[in-house]
Amino acid sequence: MSISNPEFSSSTLLNPVEVHGPEGGHKKSLGVMMLAAIGVVFGDIGTSPLYALKECFDAEHGITYSPEALFGVIAMMIWALILVVTVKYISFVMRADNKGEGGVLSLMALALRSFDGKSKSHLFFMMIGMLGACMLLGESVITPAISVLSAVEGIEIATPGMHQFIIPISLAILLALFFIQKYGTATVGKLFGPITLIWFLSLAILGAINIGQAPEIITAFNPMYAMRFVIDHPKTAYIVMGAVVLVVTGVEALYLDMGHFGKTPIRYAWLLIVLPSLLLNYLGQGALLLSNPEAIKNPFYLMVPDWALWPMVGLATAATVIASQAVISGAYSLVSQAILLGFMPRMNILHTSDSEQGQIYIPIVNWTLLFMVVVTIIEFRESVNLAAAYGISVTSTMLITTILLAVVMFREWRMNILLVSAITSTFFVVDLAFWTATLIKIKDGGWYPLALGLLCFTCLITWFRGRQILRKRAMDEGIQLSSFIESLLKHPPHRVEGTAVFLTAHVDYLPVSFLHNLKHNHVLHERVFFLKVSIWDVPYVNDEDRITMKDLGGNIHVVRAVYGFKETPDMGTIIHLIEKTFGMKFDLMNTSFFLSRDTIIPSAIPGMAIWRERLFCWMYQNAARQSDFFRIPANRLVELGAKVEI
Repeated sequence: MSISNPEFSSSTLLNPVEVHGPEGGHKKSLGVMMLAAIGVVFGDIGTSPLYALKECFDAEHGITYSPEALFGVIAMMIWALILVVTVKYISFVMRADNKGEGGVLSLMALALRSFDGKSKSHLFFMMIGMLGACMLLGESVITPAISVLSAVEGIEIATPGMHQFIIPISLAILLALFFIQKYGTATVGKLFGPITLIWFLSLAILGAINIGQAPEIITAFNPMYAMRFVIDHPKTAYIVMGAVVLVVTGVEALYLDMGHFGKTPIRYAWLLIVLPSLLLNYLGQGALLLSNPEAIKNPFYLMVPDWALWPMVGLATAATVIASQAVISGAYSLVSQAILLGFMPRMNILHTSDSEQGQIYIPIVNWTLLFMVVVTIIEFRESVNLAAAYGISVTSTMLITTILLAVVMFREWRMNILLVSAITSTFFVVDLAFWTATLIKIKDGGWYPLALGLLCFTCLITWFRGRQILRKRAMDEGIQLSSFIESLLKHPPHRVEGTAVFLTAHVDYLPVSFLHNLKHNHVLHERVFFLKVSIWDVPYVNDEDRITMKDLGGNIHVVRAVYGFKETPDMGTIIHLIEKTFGMKFDLMNTSFFLSRDTIIPSAIPGMAIWRERLFCWMYQNAARQSDFFRIPANRLVELGAKVEI
């Protein structure tokens, strides 16, 4: 598999395809889609009130409380939500859709289209996109930990003296959440929207009630409070920006899940429900602190009436579990895209729903995330400690999104360079300010997401580079397919009945498995197919455009099956489409599938550093089997191996 542009090296074999997205499915009402979006898209950003303001005035990671500082911080929070989420993401980033799909990898694919695949610019922006995906995966570790911890910490307010139970309860909730992933989330998902809607309404009501105690907090809408605070106390303001950014955690989910719900439901849900609820709650927390500064130890739960405290702990826990579920599902989707785009080794991908294509489960990702989340909770122990680490992963992805957006606006949308510079430089300055502010907290935990992201990035870039080397080696040492078949048919070996399907990495070169079979068995099946599966930089491909075929003569054919990066290749589907499109019948009991299963060996041959070669070899040998990934029947499979030095 490889990333492919819509051009075939054998021009007579394939024409550009039409693509389609999820919008082609059953249409649902705007209200239903808004409710679904509220349950999935806004879970992460919706749980930020649990810890964001508390982190700003934390003794170790934040600043000292004062009424002046409070007005400045609340104003910064309000305008972060308006500028970053509403203006940047809702108004601009969500316009950069890849056939309806969003997310940093989709944005990267859009940006790369305008560059030559061999140019330095292409490589640079590809690496930028990969780094953004890695930081998102790091965020997938921190989000469940900080969200659930911050919710469960409410029991200490409800029942003082239960501090020692916070970590065990949090771990128990997360263990249960990860263990049910293999059963799918279709049934539970139907409850996400209503529960999260109740959560946002509760945020709004609590905020409105507390604003009544100090209505002057409403003046914090004036951006001059934020500007005056920055001018009068630049160092203090710079420090607190690293905590203010927590109000926009989860903003990438708006873009990543755009393909599932569409732009309109997400925009309406944000503007009509989510944003007003968050603004009211942050203003309510600010009003509480004006009247009771000691409430800074946990302003969210201390704004709740005593009679509603336990119900609110339960609701907050449910909301954080939903937010965690959305992040976990997003990690599956992101990893699946990275595998198909050639940035990660194959993994076993299980579909948990017959009707919803996007509902998948990747066991190794699930258990790795669980292990890392448990380690994170045990290591950091409190949500305020995790909050210091959280900001870096969020701001890094925001910064990368702005860089890629600028490329798309200028090269894809053909916007005026001055207009592009004016818009994206504004976003860049805001993102850069937030990002550098979070770097101050590297020693307080900020090193953690950086380490996770860089570790992931090292693996991804090593895998991508290793596959490039293998592909070049195969092309340099390979045999031209068409010329070999032409000469072979002049003096054909003994032909046996049945069909042979040879998976190949390139349509122009002979697969090693074919040569091995010919060398050792001295036979040629009466019908032969060389099958290449290509992944294009679009999310979906229409079935009627998926299969193309070239006849080499002698009942030997080259077939190319094209998939989008949001789809999973399936051999059964490919065979069915060949039958449907070209009228060729397949008897699976008389069909054999031939795969190459190579053993990669590190060597002194120029390519990568030896430690990277060893890492690539380890990843290659531990990747899921091609037969499992493509769902090839085990009883019809023949694997032929060889040793390859890299």
